Amino acid sequence: MIQRLYVHNFRCLENFELKMKNMPSALLIGKNGSGKSTVAAAFQILQKIGQGVNRIGQLVKPKDFAGGRSNIPIQLEIEVLIDERIYQYAISFELPAGFRELRIFEEKLMVWDTPIYQRKEDQVTLFRYPQSNEAIFSVDWHLVALTVIQEQSREDPLHFFKMWLSQMIILSPVPYLMKGESTGEIMKPNREVSNFGEWFSGLLSRYPAAYTLIDRYLRNVMPDFKDFRNEPIGKEAKDLSVRFQESGADLIVSFEDLSDGEKCFFLCAGILAANDYYGPLFCFWDEPDSHLSLSEVGHFILSLRRSFEKGGQFLATSHNSEAIQKFSDENTYMVYRNHHLGPTLLTLLGDTPSYRGNLLDKLIQDDIEP
Repeated sequence: MIQRLYVHNFRCLENFELKMKNMPSALLIGKNGSGKSTVAAAFQILQKIGQGVNRIGQLVKPKDFAGGRSNIPIQLEIEVLIDERIYQYAISFELPAGFRELRIFEEKLMVWDTPIYQRKEDQVTLFRYPQSNEAIFSVDWHLVALTVIQEQSREDPLHFFKMWLSQMIILSPVPYLMKGESTGEIMKPNREVSNFGEWFSGLLSRYPAAYTLIDRYLRNVMPDFKDFRNEPIGKEAKDLSVRFQESGADLIVSFEDLSDGEKCFFLCAGILAANDYYGPLFCFWDEPDSHLSLSEVGHFILSLRRSFEKGGQFLATSHNSEAIQKFSDENTYMVYRNHHLGPTLLTLLGDTPSYRGNLLDKLIQDDIEP
């Protein structure tokens, strides 16, 4: 579970700190352009590092410096509770004058304030080296040390932390790109969920019992839903189809031909199953309600929140009144910018002095002064 995210000098995030300690779920609200999606981008950098992307140029670009201020490093810090241990990871990127590609300035990983390794520029100090108290070696300035330090065992803190980072789910689904066909199996959806078929196949192949949870959820949100099939259509390919039934008549629909909202129902069912079977996971979903009708939003959001109360953590953004009402003042953050040249600011709704009365009326009237 994330305790804290800190980001500095990355796009519109300057001295930005998001605290989520003891929050199984939380919501970010605010106007367009306030920086909500940039928070997702910061999480995605950390996710990519966990997945093994180590070249700095594949993580951040010179244009990512806030206001073009490349004389100040981009800094990311995350504090996470994993199996009752606090992991603290920090990394910063710099762009010296005359350089075209960013490089590492500093990097470190700590567990309960005990250093696992720390780095300054190209020099890495590893504190858990078995033959001595520490080992010192060099790593290319343009590579992330976390991805290249060899894990000593599956009990190694490096292994646990990298696995946790890699399993983060960052979603901003584009239903048009979500296909039911698959030619392989994976365990993580990408941000646009264009690999839905491969992820769904991987989930069901590795955890067949997840079918029951997915089936139960879909029956709740689509009363005429009968079942789904992920059948072979070639030597290595599969295709997902859905069967609806009413008054004894059947209708079989290819997943690709479902509506945008129905595809999101399948995505939600998959997230619930993933968190239950190979979680606990951290999931950031940018506007999960954007393809749903008003009558569907409440159940959709509550299903996600209830699932993550059992383990894991869910962070969402929304402009939808029904979604906003399913969170409270204690886990809703107001994200705002005074103008496009200013940084993103954040305040917990319950700590907002001008917030009194009906929240939705205040938001519609733009009458909340953070």
